Amino acid sequence: MSPARPTDLTDRLRGALGPVVDAAGLYLEDVTVAAAGRRKIVRVVVDLADGPGGVDSDRLSEVSRQISALLDDVDLVEGAYTLEVSTPGADRPLREPRHYRRAVGRLVRARTTDGRELTGRLREADDVAAVLDVDGRRQELPYAEVADARVELELNRPDQA
Repeated sequence: MSPARPTDLTDRLRGALGPVVDAAGLYLEDVTVAAAGRRKIVRVVVDLADGPGGVDSDRLSEVSRQISALLDDVDLVEGAYTLEVSTPGADRPLREPRHYRRAVGRLVRARTTDGRELTGRLREADDVAAVLDVDGRRQELPYAEVADARVELELNRPDQA
């Protein structure tokens, strides 16, 4: 039998892991498999399905154990591998409406397709656009006009004070 191509393997992993991650009340953001010498690294990225907040370490540990147990049972990855289960992190690009909804209340820096730069507090997000508070002004930002957007890291966010 010939070795599976990485996309075939990641597709099979997504299919197998999806129900486990869903049952944990999380969203399967990404699955990658990379070579690391004689071993493989299976990286699984999970997140909350929608809305603000984050995945706490207890929940991440639990879903990691469940994913590991499943991979041991179904034996999809040939040979030795290391499993890494994580969340996307605060610096990931905002690409989908749910990413914006998860960042409501956070400071966002966006570059539009026409080259404008905006930095403001994300106040609302729906399936079509986000609304930023830019220097006290409401600024609608349609996703179709976004070239790049990211959450700005803040050590002392106003809502945490």
